[in-house]
Amino acid sequence: MLTRRKYCSLFSFVLFFAVFTGQTMAQNTQESEPLSPRIANYTMEVRLDAGNRLLNGTETLTWRNTTSYSTEELQFHLYYNAWCNDKSSYLNSGRFSRNLSDYKENDWAYCDVRSIKVLEKYDFQESDITAAMDFIQPDDGNEHDRTVMRVSLPGRVLPGDTISLEIQWESKVPRTFSRTGVRSDYYFLAQWFPKIGVFEPDGRWNCHQFIQTEFYADFGNYDVKLTVPAGWIVGATGREINRQDNDDGTMTHQYYQEDVHDFAWVTSPYLIVDTLRFEEPDLPAVDMHLLLMPDHKNKKDRYFSSTWSALKNYGTWFGAYPYDHVTIVDPAYQSGSGGMEYPTFFTGGTRWLSPVESRSPESVTIHEFGHGYWYGIVANNEFEHAWLDEGLNTYSHIRTLQTDYPPLVLTRRYFEGFVPVVFSSVHIADRLDGADQYYGFQSILKRDPIATVSYKYGPGSYSANSYNKAAMMLRTLENYLGWETFQKIMSTFYDRWKFMHPNPGNFFVVVNEVSGQDMSWFFDQAYYSSNVFDYAVGEVISKPVQEPFGYVEQEGELIFQKGKRSPGESDATQMYKSTVFARRWGEATFPVEVKTTFASGDSVLEYWDGKDRWVRFDYVRSSRVEKVEVDPEHKLVLDFNYTNNSWVSEPKAKAASYKWVSKWMIWLQSLMEFFAFFS
Repeated sequence: MLTRRKYCSLFSFVLFFAVFTGQTMAQNTQESEPLSPRIANYTMEVRLDAGNRLLNGTETLTWRNTTSYSTEELQFHLYYNAWCNDKSSYLNSGRFSRNLSDYKENDWAYCDVRSIKVLEKYDFQESDITAAMDFIQPDDGNEHDRTVMRVSLPGRVLPGDTISLEIQWESKVPRTFSRTGVRSDYYFLAQWFPKIGVFEPDGRWNCHQFIQTEFYADFGNYDVKLTVPAGWIVGATGREINRQDNDDGTMTHQYYQEDVHDFAWVTSPYLIVDTLRFEEPDLPAVDMHLLLMPDHKNKKDRYFSSTWSALKNYGTWFGAYPYDHVTIVDPAYQSGSGGMEYPTFFTGGTRWLSPVESRSPESVTIHEFGHGYWYGIVANNEFEHAWLDEGLNTYSHIRTLQTDYPPLVLTRRYFEGFVPVVFSSVHIADRLDGADQYYGFQSILKRDPIATVSYKYGPGSYSANSYNKAAMMLRTLENYLGWETFQKIMSTFYDRWKFMHPNPGNFFVVVNEVSGQDMSWFFDQAYYSSNVFDYAVGEVISKPVQEPFGYVEQEGELIFQKGKRSPGESDATQMYKSTVFARRWGEATFPVEVKTTFASGDSVLEYWDGKDRWVRFDYVRSSRVEKVEVDPEHKLVLDFNYTNNSWVSEPKAKAASYKWVSKWMIWLQSLMEFFAFFS
């Protein structure tokens, strides 16, 4: 039983807590010093009807024209219409391979704008402009595609002017397409609301149809109220600043976030919530929130550890993470929402049986957090220049793994992928270690230059160019310029272009400026061209130095000699003449080193500008050539056939045995083919 004094003390504490919490929430919703231009700002109220898979929402959009051009229209993305029917551009783009015949009515989606009006603010009169909406197809002219909506305005939005709109809409949540949708009672909601495009500085709207799952938008503030069934857990972009129980068995969660260009959220009754505070010297503290599925609760520490590793390394190398929180979501099994990034909020992914050596969830966690830097903060136009996010982030996340984790080893899964087996003695290459995986006459690296607009890449090129080739291009730059210089390049680029929209040219300017070199010769080949790099050891000749063979003049007379050593000359005084060739088989050029090692253990390191088709080096030494390596430190990780970059001398006895073994293998193969023919 509470005494009067204890009751009064408790009442005072509750009153203080309520006042303090109210003040804190009020402070959270007051705009702080802007980090970004805050062009597109949203206030939303959204209700999830879980029984019918519907979202009903009202959004107030406040948009500012920061260009020197006026506009009489606004353009919006309605991404959920990509799954409205099978006539959409996305479902006919060749990027979607699933069979649609098993999709039932409740599995499809739409985003239906019910009304839109201009509010009486910022020198505009209130006006209902619902009838002024129409659908456009700026990329392919497909009249059936309804993923871009245009609305004509009653007047011009002049340079520097601001307009405020109220939009009411309903979205049907799909069975998961492209990392958004519902599976059972797990909802992951991304690209789910009418979202304004980008009005570019040249006076044109950049508002692409939904063709690929990369997005481009302006920064702003988001104040979003999400109403879901009571007892369901919610996670979202930003911080939760308020909760309210409703009389109809629902709860409203309010999230607020400044200086972001997107908003995504998740809700389910099964998520487990954990928190941990990141603290490292010289870096700001960050609250890490983890939403974990029950079957993966033993992965909690691994999720936190890998997020910590990313916060530490990205923050130290490139610049401090500017938000004081981040939310990690462990997606539900077969939800199709894993491995995706949104501002202050991302999804990881793992399995119930997942040994540490598999780097799951570590690899995807570091990668998706890292997008918070290059996609979330630097924010290039990923729809057009995906490599400037994906490539920079692949480079950054693998460098983090190589810094904080053991080398990658082979892991195989058996019994339909359920049981993992680790082969700890078999080390395998990370994606930054070399381009050998793309070797071949029809190499995919030859199909499109990285510079190709991303959504126009041919089949297979998007992944190779945007991720791995771009990352290897950056690692090659690091190797060529040195880590200290390249780290400064990356941190300068991040600091100069955060909360803006840089293009590839902006990155190249930073490279040249910080390095003090004009690196155009490199980018002309690695970025603007699809030529490949391939250097190799050519012929290697190493023979004893002999007396001349043939007629030689001695004391005015021609004397015939057989080219033998002088009688009594010992092996210790024998000299060898060696010739080493290095060759360039690829079309692209790069300066490389050629290292020649002799049987004595001595070695010579030569520099070759790599421009000619071949180069020759001659040596006279007391021992034979034992080994030749072109690019011995593998600085040119873009060399797509590194196996031909070295040559090793073999003893004759071994050579003879290898010869007979190879013959036996050929005979055995022929015999097996013979029996296979008759079987």
